[in-house]
Amino acid sequence: MPGVADDYPYYAPLGVIVASFPTLMGSVKNAAQTLAGLVIGIGLAAAVIIFSEPSVLTVALVVGVGMLFGGIRQLGAGRDYVPIAGLFVLIVGGPNADGYSIGYVSQMTLGVVVGLAVNLLVAPPVRVTAAATELSRLRGSLGRHLADLADALDASWPPAEGEWSAQGQTLLSTTTAVRHALAEVDESRRINPRERIRPHDLSHDYDDLAALENVTFYVRDLTDVLAGAAWGTPVPVELPAALRPPLSEAARATAAVVEEWDTGTADPGTLRAADDAIAALNQAIHDQRDLGAEAILAASAATLDLTRMIAALRPGITRDAPTSA
Repeated sequence: MPGVADDYPYYAPLGVIVASFPTLMGSVKNAAQTLAGLVIGIGLAAAVIIFSEPSVLTVALVVGVGMLFGGIRQLGAGRDYVPIAGLFVLIVGGPNADGYSIGYVSQMTLGVVVGLAVNLLVAPPVRVTAAATELSRLRGSLGRHLADLADALDASWPPAEGEWSAQGQTLLSTTTAVRHALAEVDESRRINPRERIRPHDLSHDYDDLAALENVTFYVRDLTDVLAGAAWGTPVPVELPAALRPPLSEAARATAAVVEEWDTGTADPGTLRAADDAIAALNQAIHDQRDLGAEAILAASAATLDLTRMIAALRPGITRDAPTSA
């Protein structure tokens, strides 16, 4: 580069690193924030040079004010560069602070431009596959969990405490991972040339995630109900023996809905089977009403959970159902 900027070529590679992010939009944002932080830091150092002179006190003041600027969230990655740039200008630049400042910013900007150009020419991938994998993992986890609940209801009562009784937090962690993966896909699509070649509409993915988050909530509630019936925790409830088989069938039918949706084989017939199983459970509860409200409370709560699961799953399954030729 011409002029004093040529004396500081080692800052250009740093600019390239700053502009090298997993996503194109992330690279642009990170680079802009870093350059903004540099300019602010250099401005603080310039104020010291104009109105005073570098000393232990003024250097400490620049670093302190720079750290206060670090509290500005909008600066993002540039927050750390404010005190560093000010310190470098005063200490490294010394008597040649103006030339150093010009060279520092110029070389960093050159590196940023090169890094962004490389990112644009070799565009990072749109991470659609990762999001689809996480959605599939969540569906699989929910389906297996419901099937485990059905197995527990079929076993001798009360059942031995299985993994299903402690899987609530795992399901929550999985939903968080899915949301994070979708956010990464959304970020990777922005100003990415690959998105124009192979566009992907994330609205269906977000709809599916919202449905699965609802299902996760109801599955956790159903788990607590069954744990209360089996071991009296977290809240002791009754579950008459006559209601366990129809509840097991309803849970298994709901598990089949989730699992078949994941494999792409679910259709309205799968939903009807689950609806029928839940209706049979409702009828069984009605037949046991003479036992009293407390005896059918747990089964009624479980029925409501399963009904809400199917209601949450229905739109996505109807949308994705295979169409006959």
